[in-house]
Amino acid sequence: MRPRHVVWMLAGIAGLVGVVALRHLTAADGPWDLPNAGQDLLTLATSVLVESLPFIVLGITLSIIVQVWVPQAWLMQWLPRNAVGRRAIISMFGMFLPVCECGNVPLARGLVRRGFSVPESMTFLIAAPILNPVVIITTHQAFGFDDGILVARLLGGFLIANLIGWLYAKHPEPETLLTARFAEQCRIDDESHEHPTKWQQTLDLFVRETSILMPALVIGALVAGGIQVIVPREILVALGSDPLWSIVAMMVLAFIISVCSSVDAFFILPFAATFLPGSIVTFLVFGPIIDIKMLALMRTTYSTQTLIQITTVVGLVAAALGLMVNYVA
Repeated sequence: MRPRHVVWMLAGIAGLVGVVALRHLTAADGPWDLPNAGQDLLTLATSVLVESLPFIVLGITLSIIVQVWVPQAWLMQWLPRNAVGRRAIISMFGMFLPVCECGNVPLARGLVRRGFSVPESMTFLIAAPILNPVVIITTHQAFGFDDGILVARLLGGFLIANLIGWLYAKHPEPETLLTARFAEQCRIDDESHEHPTKWQQTLDLFVRETSILMPALVIGALVAGGIQVIVPREILVALGSDPLWSIVAMMVLAFIISVCSSVDAFFILPFAATFLPGSIVTFLVFGPIIDIKMLALMRTTYSTQTLIQITTVVGLVAAALGLMVNYVA
């Protein structure tokens, strides 16, 4: 366990506690006053943190279980040898690990450490926030089978995940898709001749993952809250009736709001009265994969160039899917 991991873990926890405490101290009945914009920023950031934190902790816990306590042979024996079929099965892992997108980042990191390829980790990371039972149930509760929104969301998540996995499987040096820090950590893990106990590994991984993900979560929540304060929602609503601009508006909204995929269907439901079905589908497909909070978390694992490429592919496919639904529904 490195001292800097402990320091960053404590800094991330302190930042989270600080934001929540400041929110309560500046509330209407609190001792401090803030301008309305500042109060809104803290309220929005706190909501993102409170919503995401349980899934971050759950994701770290499941990641540790996968890396330390589950035999590697048990994981591998369920996967086909064919690369396409293997990625297709990996994209369905979320059905058994119903974690929000925040918690999937440590899980994807754990898969890489357990010997899964980088494209396979991406396939899981992108599919799992959509292809999991909690999201399926909440989306059905919100929309049922109206306008094909639920079916389009599930098919879109599966298609995008496997498309990105296939594209990056062609990369000659997939390790370069990772950040230098994470790639170096994987090499250290592979070359280490130490044999710590499982409980020592558990503690070390918890501190390491928390030190990386907690600061990223706090920063992402503050940025997401700040942009929501700056951009008037009325502008987005005014664009809702246009087949193309409604899709662009929903992608921007999804990116800014950074709402958890477990509840995003209920969040966007009020917009269904003014926005076309395809734009709702775009929000529900694009948002769980690409938003401010998610990019901040993914940056702990994948390089900036990789994230730009992923964002481009996800955006284009999600927009095309939305246009298709708009013109078919």
